[in-house]
Amino acid sequence: MQTSYNGIPVPANGKAIEYANGTYTVPDHPIIPFIEGDGTGRDIWRASKRAFDAAVEKAYGGKRRVEWYEVLAGEKSYRKTGEWLPDDTVKATMDFRVSIKGPLTTPIGGGIRSLNVALRQLMDLYQCIRPVKYYAGVPSPVKHPERLDIVIFRENTEDIYAGIEFREGTPEAAKMISFVNDEMLKGTKKRVRLDSGVGIKPISITGSKRLVRAAIAFALKEGRKTVTLVHKGNIQKFTEGAFREWGYEVATQEFRAQTVTERESWILGNLEANPKLTAEENAALIEPGIEFASKEFGEAVVAEVKEVLASIGETHGGGKWKQKVLVNDRIADSIFQQIILRPGDYSVLATTNLNGDYISDAAAAQVGGLGIAPGGNVGDGYAVFEATHGTAPKYADRDVINPGSVMLSGVMLFDFLGWTEAARLIERSMEKTIAQKFVTYDFERSMEGATKAKTSEFATRMIENM
Repeated sequence: MQTSYNGIPVPANGKAIEYANGTYTVPDHPIIPFIEGDGTGRDIWRASKRAFDAAVEKAYGGKRRVEWYEVLAGEKSYRKTGEWLPDDTVKATMDFRVSIKGPLTTPIGGGIRSLNVALRQLMDLYQCIRPVKYYAGVPSPVKHPERLDIVIFRENTEDIYAGIEFREGTPEAAKMISFVNDEMLKGTKKRVRLDSGVGIKPISITGSKRLVRAAIAFALKEGRKTVTLVHKGNIQKFTEGAFREWGYEVATQEFRAQTVTERESWILGNLEANPKLTAEENAALIEPGIEFASKEFGEAVVAEVKEVLASIGETHGGGKWKQKVLVNDRIADSIFQQIILRPGDYSVLATTNLNGDYISDAAAAQVGGLGIAPGGNVGDGYAVFEATHGTAPKYADRDVINPGSVMLSGVMLFDFLGWTEAARLIERSMEKTIAQKFVTYDFERSMEGATKAKTSEFATRMIENM
């Protein structure tokens, strides 16, 4: 443990959070690094820190206090150190385990393609956790935004975000295209066009299973009833499709007593509705049109029915499966309409990286947008909570931006630490402030009778409402 990072002394009155055997030990005065962020990040962090400190003080009466510790990244870091993401910043976030950050600018003209992606990969923060829920009074484009209450677990280190790609016209692209065309596609009619940019989309068993494992464990801990595997496996069978299959393996092999898959629920439910149902009749119910399929396919479905009844008929039958966590899957494009038309059917989504990126922002749009959308990046022993929106530099230092994303990311942080009393104070005071129609300009313009507040004024009202 260093006494300073990037030349900034470590707070003398705090202690580092410790981690061992899967458990965090949180002192009463933890040192928590923060990156204030670029652009509007400065305004948002000032307001959020005031709310955080007020909540902790009110919840614990001085017994607990966060020792905030600034570490450098982004434009501020580049101006001071000549580096966008100094090694000392990564060391500090790892040494102190849990941190929070505002939005960061992506460097232009080469170098690190995204500071956010770099932090996730360097620390192996493989879970991108995005809660999406409605706070009363927030402007929404849908009729019943309150019906959406989901938590998205997005794989955070693989897929196209692994960053393996080559520009069209480069020797590297030509070499890869030649290898694919001449070796991998030899003897087929498939060809990659010579003027293509190319990339690799890695999705591993390790990355997929640990992500789904975390999602199911969360659902069990929080009493959520469904976990949905989101994928594009109908097209990309050996990457997205494999994610789906590996996800089901985690559910049925590692959480067998606590979960039931959707197909298993159909089989069990069919038999409960008609105890005299044969395996062949049950198979026909779960696969309509099975009589038109090949003999081998039909036999495989019948065998599936028999295997399910033999393996979990006693433990999950008789309606007991209804008390288990239901694990199902949905095609990625379908889930976009599902969360609009049937939001109550979904609770936890586990998804590959790119699909999770899309669905997180689309879901947030239903409950107020990215300005109020929190996020957390969690690994084994490390966590970085963050604003999910951009830097909006034209609004920087004008004290007008909604601080909700960082504030609710702070709620996630305090829940993660086990400081749930402080977390609820922040969350409830924000909801009360919004209900009073005392909001920043992004909400005010869509709320009849609202008062437009500055970023700092919104924080002040929140503190008063605690």
